[in-house]
Amino acid sequence: MDNCIFCKIINKEIPAEIIYETEKAIAVLDIHPCARGHTMVLPLTHVETLVELPDNEIEFVFKAVKKVIEILQKSFEPEGFTIGINQKEAAGQAIKHLHIHIIPRWKNDGGGSIHSVVHNPPKESIQEIRNIILNNIKEI
Repeated sequence: MDNCIFCKIINKEIPAEIIYETEKAIAVLDIHPCARGHTMVLPLTHVETLVELPDNEIEFVFKAVKKVIEILQKSFEPEGFTIGINQKEAAGQAIKHLHIHIIPRWKNDGGGSIHSVVHNPPKESIQEIRNIILNNIKEI
């Protein structure tokens, strides 16, 4: 995509701090890091969401995520990681190119669990939520 900053990074049209690269994914340091080593893994294919990523590329992207975690673990020895995708604008996706954040974590680093991202509990019971989901699986 012509105006996508991540595509420009992938095509080496603009500089980035690349720490890992495969035939299907690239890992770059986030320019606004939440922690030391905060990295994003980008599929080389331009898609906005995980659902749009071709099935035959998902494995390669998540293998890159795994490898980057191993690299960051060896480099910084964090006590944990938060790994996540902001999918669509409502979830905070600022660049419309799928990217997976890998954020090294340490005790008392001021961050929270993934559960601290949003607080919007459903009005329905868990069983009602399950039934809604199961009813919609048939349509996919």
